[in-house]
Amino acid sequence: MAGEIVIKPIGYLQSELNWRYETPRQGVLAGDNMSVIKLEPGQNFEQAAKDLEGFDRIWVIYNFHLNKNWKPQVTPPRYTRKKIGVFATRAPYRPNHIGLSCVKLVKVDGLNVYIAGADILNGTPILDIKPYLPYSDSFPDSATGWVKSGFDNRYEVIFEEEAEKQAGIIKSETKTNLINYTRLQLEFCPGDITRKRITLLNEDTFNYTLAYRQYRIYYSVAENEKKVIIKRIGKI
Repeated sequence: MAGEIVIKPIGYLQSELNWRYETPRQGVLAGDNMSVIKLEPGQNFEQAAKDLEGFDRIWVIYNFHLNKNWKPQVTPPRYTRKKIGVFATRAPYRPNHIGLSCVKLVKVDGLNVYIAGADILNGTPILDIKPYLPYSDSFPDSATGWVKSGFDNRYEVIFEEEAEKQAGIIKSETKTNLINYTRLQLEFCPGDITRKRITLLNEDTFNYTLAYRQYRIYYSVAENEKKVIIKRIGKI
């Protein structure tokens, strides 16, 4: 049997995503947010990254550095309320805390690898980089088990001017990114009041609140248009 395996980071991610609540559940939901892998100097990694440009996408293997334990079963954020074996999920609570994301490669500049559409937190240790190959890495007709495929039930989250202004003030004063948090929480199942953070205020007009710490995000849902309208942000 193999003994202990020692893995050293090849670099660290620099990103605007500092907290777990800001991070999309999958990179494909992250939009075009930019981040950069800062490769460690003095290791010939600039040569290792040579010829990487030309690939539209790359696999990034990294460490869930904020997790200190693992769970054999987890409750996914959507699709089901029952616990699922962690090996059948993408949850970060894994025995070896290893993450895998397929991201857009923007450019390579020496020891800096610029990427977009990443669901990786700022400061994350990067373990490896590999090119994405569509002919061998894509199997669109594969069964997805308990996970429902597609984005048919995804909602567009829209901030009205006053709500966006309030979120901007909160971010500047406390570094709490309520815009990212709200989009992450409400782009799927925004009217599901069985979720502990959502409260129904008026059933006739579909007005709700979403809670985060001392903040309350007030919103309405336009079901026919698949839109969530953020009205204002309050504080308790």
